[in-house]
Amino acid sequence: MNLDPKHLVQLSVIVEAGSFQGAADRLNLTQPALSRNMRTLEQRLGSDIFKRDGRRSVPNNLGQRLARAGLSIREAEEHASSIALQSAMGKFGELRIGAPPIVAGRFLTDSLSAFIRDNPNCNVILRTGLVHELRSMLARGQIDVMIGPQSIADVENALVFEPLINDHIGILCRAGHALDKRRKVVASDLESQTWLLHSRGSSLRQQTEAAMLAAGISNIQIAVETDSIRSALEIVSNTDLITTMPRATTSAYLESSLVFLNFDSTHLHRTIGTIRRRDSLISQIETQFFEQVCSLS
Repeated sequence: MNLDPKHLVQLSVIVEAGSFQGAADRLNLTQPALSRNMRTLEQRLGSDIFKRDGRRSVPNNLGQRLARAGLSIREAEEHASSIALQSAMGKFGELRIGAPPIVAGRFLTDSLSAFIRDNPNCNVILRTGLVHELRSMLARGQIDVMIGPQSIADVENALVFEPLINDHIGILCRAGHALDKRRKVVASDLESQTWLLHSRGSSLRQQTEAAMLAAGISNIQIAVETDSIRSALEIVSNTDLITTMPRATTSAYLESSLVFLNFDSTHLHRTIGTIRRRDSLISQIETQFFEQVCSLS
């Protein structure tokens, strides 16, 4: 038996309103049109759904049961509409992002924590990895957007970049290090130091080496290589090794044991932003999250 769900919904409104005219007003229908729909419903059922009570037509037991089914349909429609509205507002959905370890640290998790508190119905997926790993995740559709330096997008026409913050790489050492006492550090000071460098596959390593080469340092003395940000910070804070870190994304970790040296180079400047496939659509939930990132940066 093929019943029109719209007729069941209208029947539920008749029960709530207590009359055909009251229901017609709520449904923005004429009373004759509503009466015709109810006669159509009875014809498909092959049974009456109303009984006479004086001058009024009142739903019988079958009509009451069908009205409850109509109410369930209304509630389901209202719930679906609420979900659609929340999705359009960025309050419901899935946020799939990828970032290098240093970006995925406190710089990003502070924004994520605030976003999760404000959007409890959103599902967040955060992947971390080196540049080539994140690029592969993006290409395979495992993430929708990655956060990183503009240089990642510059090498591929299939990717587009949208800036978030202007950052630059600083040279980091422990507080009290010999270089910490210098008012200004020059290239020859750095050439005599022993370094902790990031993994060869990282954009941070590539930019560090390019900047040192531009400063005239062709031979970097490397004692440790790691892709662990926590290990790098802890080792540098307890030794005389120096390293490089993005200033904006590392400042939350410095406390009193680590300091950035007074050394700058145009080759150490970089812009951090979102990187996505050129053919991808930007969801409202992504827009809302990255607005929050910028507000907290």
